Amino acid sequence: MKIKKIDEILKNNPYPGRGIIFGRNPGGNKAVIAYFIMGRSENSRNRVFVESGNNGENVRSMAFDESKVTDPSLIIYTPVRVMGNRVFVTNGSQTDTIAQAMDVQSTFERALKLIEFEPDAPYYTPRISGVLHFLEFESRKFNYALSIAKTANGDPASCQRFHYSYYEPLAGEGHFIHTYANDSEKLPSFSGEPPTIEIPGSIDEFTDMLWNSMDNNNKISLFTRYVDAATGEYESRIINKNKKG
Repeated sequence: MKIKKIDEILKNNPYPGRGIIFGRNPGGNKAVIAYFIMGRSENSRNRVFVESGNNGENVRSMAFDESKVTDPSLIIYTPVRVMGNRVFVTNGSQTDTIAQAMDVQSTFERALKLIEFEPDAPYYTPRISGVLHFLEFESRKFNYALSIAKTANGDPASCQRFHYSYYEPLAGEGHFIHTYANDSEKLPSFSGEPPTIEIPGSIDEFTDMLWNSMDNNNKISLFTRYVDAATGEYESRIINKNKKG
């Protein structure tokens, strides 16, 4: 599959919705993670990302202005959760569902059977999920998987689940999955295999490229992380469009 540039993908799609990226840096020594949210409604845009957990290893979405929240059920959740040698990233409450299932020896594939698309008719937003698994820190081995649960071409009578696994990802490459195919009125779901994308060397270059490529009216928050595959040490970035003051 042809390697694509993530900035070009984002510039050509003003509303991919929510997106997850996993990959490996060009040097091969770091796992790369990104998650972003975009929104068109006032309720969806009223959010920020904040660090949580031990040493800020997890990320939560929070209301920016609590007085303007109309429905917190689909916008307030933990998109990033670290459990042992796994990092879970999703666009909803399924983060905890998947993490808890895998914590009792379930597989990612089995945990996904508990997940359906969101009940936000008429869009029925897909639930996208991912898990990055460090196998041996000393050997720098890790793999990751991405998934999407969506309707059958907009019909909520059927839930379709697709799962993509990547073992020993190549240096300088990653994969990108998002909720919406484009910014049309009906917001069709993402379809096809997650594109293979280029991963830059530094977290700041990666973060700036993602943020600056997203539509300025629709982007809300962005999280990125580079994890040293030999030690587990990491550095993270969070950018929120909504700011105090």
